[in-house]
Amino acid sequence: MGKKLYVGNLSYSMDDQSLTTLFSEFGTVESARVVMDRDSGRSKGFAFVEMSADSEATEAMNKLNGTEQSGRAINVSEAKPMAPRENRGGGGGGRGGGGFGGRSRY
Repeated sequence: MGKKLYVGNLSYSMDDQSLTTLFSEFGTVESARVVMDRDSGRSKGFAFVEMSADSEATEAMNKLNGTEQSGRAINVSEAKPMAPRENRGGGGGGRGGGGFGGRSRY
C-alpha cells in the first residue's frame, strides 16, 4: 500500500492533472486531488496525493518539499489521518423545563 501525502501552499491554478504530472516523476500516482471550496468551486490551495509505494512517496516528499511550483514554494509532508469530528447535531441533553427557569414556585 502506498503513502498518502499532503501538499500545501499550492497555486490556485494547480489542478489534479498537473499535480499528477508533477508527482509521476517519482513513481506511480494512485490518486491526486486538489481540494476545492464547495461554494466558490475554487481551489483551497492544498491537495492530497497517493503514491503506489512508500519509497516513491518518500522520494517525492524529499525532492519536492520547498520547491517552487507555479510561483509558490509548496509544502509536501505525510498526510495525517483526519481527526474525528465532534457531533454538532442538535437534540437531546441539556436543561429542560422551559419557561422561566423550569421550576414551579408553588
